[in-house]
Amino acid sequence: MKKVEAIIRKSKFDEVKKALHQIEVNFFSYWDVTGVGNEKQGHVYRGISYSTSDIQRRYLVIVVSDDFLERTVNVLLDTASTGNVGDGKIFVSDMIEAYRIRTKESGSAGIN
Repeated sequence: MKKVEAIIRKSKFDEVKKALHQIEVNFFSYWDVTGVGNEKQGHVYRGISYSTSDIQRRYLVIVVSDDFLERTVNVLLDTASTGNVGDGKIFVSDMIEAYRIRTKESGSAGIN
């Protein structure tokens, strides 16, 4: 099992969510987060330009079986990209174990 963590633009979230559901990745968690990166996002409010280094993003955590890893990462790479600085990052790490609390199933059965 693998844990996929992705930081993406909020504007791409609906497209990413739909694409993940299409490849049968139906469960994941997400949070709205603020980070600092290479992108220097500017805002215009009532005709006045404000510059900030704080960037609003969405943070996704997806636990998948090894069989789903490549397609999950490919979907994220394809759908979250705009081709501009600030598209985000994807991190993959090993997941030692997973349990479904209701049924007490573990391993891949616990996440599917």
